[in-house]
Amino acid sequence: MADEIKSTTSTLDDLLAPIVQEALFVASERSVMRGLVKNFTVPANAGKVLQVPIYPTITAATVAEADDLGMTAISTSKKDITLSEVGFATNVSDLSLNFATSNIIADLGRLMGDAIARKMDRDLTALFTGFSTFALGSATDSQTEMTAAHLFAAAAKLKAAAVPGQYVGVFNPKSIFNMKKIMTSTFVPQGNTGVVNAAMTEGYVGRISGIDIYESSNVVESSATSAINAVFSRDALGLAIGTDMKIETQRDASARATELVATATYGVSELHDSYGVKIVTDNTVS
Repeated sequence: MADEIKSTTSTLDDLLAPIVQEALFVASERSVMRGLVKNFTVPANAGKVLQVPIYPTITAATVAEADDLGMTAISTSKKDITLSEVGFATNVSDLSLNFATSNIIADLGRLMGDAIARKMDRDLTALFTGFSTFALGSATDSQTEMTAAHLFAAAAKLKAAAVPGQYVGVFNPKSIFNMKKIMTSTFVPQGNTGVVNAAMTEGYVGRISGIDIYESSNVVESSATSAINAVFSRDALGLAIGTDMKIETQRDASARATELVATATYGVSELHDSYGVKIVTDNTVS
């Protein structure tokens, strides 16, 4: 274990100062996407590839009285979700553990848990790029500032495709900034004050054109000046959980330290391409 990277009194010096009253954490968002997509639980010893059957849309036909209905074959397709592990590990020295003014194990456990949640969110938002339908324009419109027209177009395309369920939109905060700026201007009619207040105080933009709008720093930026956002139905994306997030400790006596290991086993996949609409917009605040 001589080649391990260790957390020592030098790297954890902020927790050892006598004036520290409680740990301060770098602000980060926890998982937003998990509750917005289709979740599956993979039982133990079931293999690491989950097969999700996809049923087609069927159409009923008019039939005359007393006539037999013709038989129609229904063929399913499938989507595979492959499980993989993600994790983070560190060592905490006895000196840091015994003389810190904070509960280092609990503090690092929280940070590691947040890291796993962010990783899961970014894996899911990375699937936005796979949607083949654009709300407006195409991938070359990465410098276009976002407006409500993008939402109206996305809702129209999903409804025209008979996509079921509640629609949600998840956006990089910089991408949705322009629309929020317009919404919070003094020219917004009083009838929209509920949406305006939410945008200003909660970070939840509100419900527009039947779409629940969320913003998250975990939305993948396709470049320094653009991001790939999306509006979608819950069944558009799938998350298969093999082992939910867990944090374990192990004593390393020879190093006089405690190992902390955070892991999770999951997989993500697009399930229905037509159930999502991609919105590629400007990702700068100006």
